[in-house]
Order: sequence, then C-alpha cells, then structure tokens
Amino acid sequence: MSRFVPVAKVSELSPGQMKMVVADQERLLLVKMAGTSYVINDTCGHDWAPLSRGKLEGHVVVCPRHFARYDVRTGQLLSGPLADDVPVYEIRIEEDTVYVKL
Repeated sequence: MSRFVPVAKVSELSPGQMKMVVADQERLLLVKMAGTSYVINDTCGHDWAPLSRGKLEGHVVVCPRHFARYDVRTGQLLSGPLADDVPVYEIRIEEDTVYVKL
C-alpha cells in the first residue's frame, strides 16, 4: 500500500542544494531546484555509491565514484558505466514539509 511519508522541511534546503534523507530505511536524495523539488534514489546502481556525496550540476547529479550522470527530474542515466536509471519518487509539499510517496 502506497503512502506519503515526511522526509524533510522545505526550509532546510536552498535552491541548487541536495540532501540525503531516509524513508522506511531507504536512502533517498532530495534536490531543490528553483521552485521545484525532486526525490530520487540515493544509490548509484554501478557501485552502490551514495549520489548525495556527488556533485549537482544544474539538474544533473554526478556520482562520486565513477562519474555516472543522472537527471534528477527523471532519474534517467545520461552517461556512465552502466545502463540503469535510478528510481524517482512522487513528492507532495504541504506547508514546510516534503512528503515522499513510498
């Protein structure tokens, strides 16, 4: 059964920042862009690297280990040593709280 769970406060991040959050023991990456927030899985499928330790370049997060590049809006792998996208999660924002659908 899907449900929305709180993971962070909107005010914790400035535009262009990212933060690792945990929901039901799953590591997620929260990214705040200008006016929009996104949540993708925090784990690169190639070597299980935490994407939250990578670099954010516009709407692309770069894996810290082997430099795979993912679009945070879609989870799509743009380049890298593997062929898998990362899961994207539906979010809802109420007042100052970000909720993720699990």
